[in-house]
Parts: sequence; C-alpha cells; structure tokens
Amino acid sequence: MAGAGFGKSGSNAQDVDDDIDGFAVAVVRDESGWKVTALKPSALSDLEDAERQLLELRSAGAVFGLLDVDDEFFIVVRPAPAGARLLLSDATAAIDYDVAADVLDALNLDVPDIDPDELDTVDPWEEGDLAVLADLGLPDAVMSVIVGDTDLYADEQLGMIAARLGFADELGKVLDSLGH
Repeated sequence: MAGAGFGKSGSNAQDVDDDIDGFAVAVVRDESGWKVTALKPSALSDLEDAERQLLELRSAGAVFGLLDVDDEFFIVVRPAPAGARLLLSDATAAIDYDVAADVLDALNLDVPDIDPDELDTVDPWEEGDLAVLADLGLPDAVMSVIVGDTDLYADEQLGMIAARLGFADELGKVLDSLGH
C-alpha cells in the first residue's frame, strides 16, 4: 500500500507513478458502440491529470474514466463542463492516497479523521455520485450494490460495472495488453 504523500505531481511524479499499481482506462460510448483505451499511469496519482486525459479525447459520445488504484479502491471520473462527476469507492483511502483525497476535495468533503493504524477495523464507504453512470444503463441502486461488496477487489468491481454496461470484452482486451 502506498503511504501518505503518494500521488502528487511534481519533480518525482514518475517515481510516484511507478509505486502505484492498478490501471486507468477511458471508456467512450458513441454511435458505433463502446471503446476502451488505456490512460497514462499518471492518472492513478493525479485526479486533474486523469480529467485532462479524458477531456483530450473530445468524443461526441459519453466519456468516463475508470481508475483502479492498487486494487484497494476505484474512482469513476466523468468530465463535464461544470466540473467532473466523481465516485470514490472507499473514502477511507484518502488517508493513504492523495488521488482519493483529491476526489474528496473536489466533492467538498474532508478526509476522514481516522487513525491510520485503525483503518483495518473501519468499514469503507463510498463518496460521490452513485448515479454517475445511470444514463448509460447502470442505476444508482446497482452501483451501490457493486460498491458495497467489500469482499471484491477494485478490479473485480470495475469488471462488474463493465459487464453490466456491456463493455467487458473491450475492457478485458485493454487490461490484457497492460498485463493485468
């Protein structure tokens, strides 16, 4: 698990990126169907960078990002002109991961006041917009069930989202190409 301070951009950003496992993908839905592409690894440590990479896709269809950070938690990022819609699967991750703290900051929420030594005894909870993908076919009630299944790793939860929305094969091909 990465320690506090990981994930900020700066002179050691490349070192930080190497320390965080997981994957970041862009998902685009247009008239021809679903397209999944890998984002640069920096998206796992820098929320603004993830948003910037997604906005650079300039698709006429729906665009969102799925970030699996160290298989500990995931983030759904859906850029919008008025600011990104966000879902963080585990708010307690903000204690150890700056990218999760950035999500809470964007949601105008404080990092949970939990002693890092007691994290294993605290049940995780989500923060953000459970309906972030509702218009694409994933109702907030279903997203709540997926996020609430804490027996699953983040990549398994994201796989459930992909299966529910119909892009599991596309996601699998990208993850295979990334070695996941």
